[in-house]
Amino acid sequence: MINGNGWLKYCIWEHSTSVKELYARRCRQEAEEMTCHAQAAELLGPQVTPGDTLLDVGCGSGYFFHSLRSRQIPVEYYGIDAAPSSIDIGRQYMPDFGLPAERLQAMRIEDLDGEVDFVTCINVLSNIDNYHRPLERLLQCAKKMVILRESCREKAEYRYVRDKYLDEGQDLKVYVNAYPQGELVNFIESYGFQVRVETDRRTGGQPELIIDYPHYWKFFIAKKQATN
Repeated sequence: MINGNGWLKYCIWEHSTSVKELYARRCRQEAEEMTCHAQAAELLGPQVTPGDTLLDVGCGSGYFFHSLRSRQIPVEYYGIDAAPSSIDIGRQYMPDFGLPAERLQAMRIEDLDGEVDFVTCINVLSNIDNYHRPLERLLQCAKKMVILRESCREKAEYRYVRDKYLDEGQDLKVYVNAYPQGELVNFIESYGFQVRVETDRRTGGQPELIIDYPHYWKFFIAKKQATN
């Protein structure tokens, strides 16, 4: 017999109790603000005008909203994540801080359609098979700017490895990719954006081990260019 439950069965984020507990603490503001969220909010803030919309792709449980709210950035926040349990956590806790539950949706990037002013995507694309199609979708949705934090270096590294930090009894693999920076910039520019690369504040440009594999974090700030 076959069924359509494969995504949930093989999605690592559905099989980590420790991650779910961390996300709940972040939603309740019981955990320190992520440095990358602080940096993303500070990059975004000067670009926003009241009434602008923002889509946080791969939002976890939507706790980036706290970084925006604490800085009084007047943007209407929406979040999507492919792990329904993560969205459920956000819907449980984030309304207490002013984010309506319906602003968080369980959705894969492949199913995304629509238009917003800003898109943020933090620590997501390096954990999927490749960046081209999902990044294209984000660029097509953004009217003003896309802010990415991704693992990039001069030459590509592609890994598909076992995640040893999941719940007991789980034997699942995940991509840990580092994309070629020049190629990524050229791809974004081909969709009508001007790209600026900034050093990641948390790591200072040094590799960071996550699930025992190096990640080379950088920020990409892509501003939509006016068309004639």
